[in-house]
Amino acid sequence: MVQIAYARRVSASEHHTGKGLATRDRILDVAAELVFKRGVGGTTLDDVRAAAKVSKSQLYHYFADKDDLVHAVIGATIQQVIDEQAALEDLSSWSAITRWFDELVELQIARHAAGGCPIGSLAGELAERDEVGRRALAAGFGHWEQPVCEGLEKMRAAGALKRSSDPARLATATLAAIQGGLVLTQTRRDPDQLRVALDAAYAYLRSFAA
Repeated sequence: MVQIAYARRVSASEHHTGKGLATRDRILDVAAELVFKRGVGGTTLDDVRAAAKVSKSQLYHYFADKDDLVHAVIGATIQQVIDEQAALEDLSSWSAITRWFDELVELQIARHAAGGCPIGSLAGELAERDEVGRRALAAGFGHWEQPVCEGLEKMRAAGALKRSSDPARLATATLAAIQGGLVLTQTRRDPDQLRVALDAAYAYLRSFAA
């Protein structure tokens, strides 16, 4: 798996204390939630400080500046997106892929089709102005894509996919369909937009069935 780096500005002693970790985690959780709702541009350090109920000195003890905090939010957001998709643990069969797609749609239904893809939203804001953030987000997409590729590789080895198929390209195409479906779902407030995109992705994958 691609390793996602988290920004850390904590002294060695404070870093290892339960109180210090709890404070940092609270700040990071609050920042991630605000960024998800308002975007990076709509979230200030004062917003984070007030919502996390910490002083300015505490905030700057853990994060050097807003960029430092945003980079930590990227790492936390990527991990959350992966953790929310239990089906990613094994995508080595057609039924597993179907379950994963259903899980993605159900998540959008639960969210009332709001928010879109947290990783994609950050990419839209940061990719052209924050090179460190762009690289972290690219790694995050790779982190998401890897279990898809691994599952398809297992299917090819088991004879469920044609030997001529390229699991890496198929995984990228699948992720592209998810991202497009999420954009339409968010914009139209309609989870069925993601279902349409995933049905198309599934049909494309099945065209490579052995």
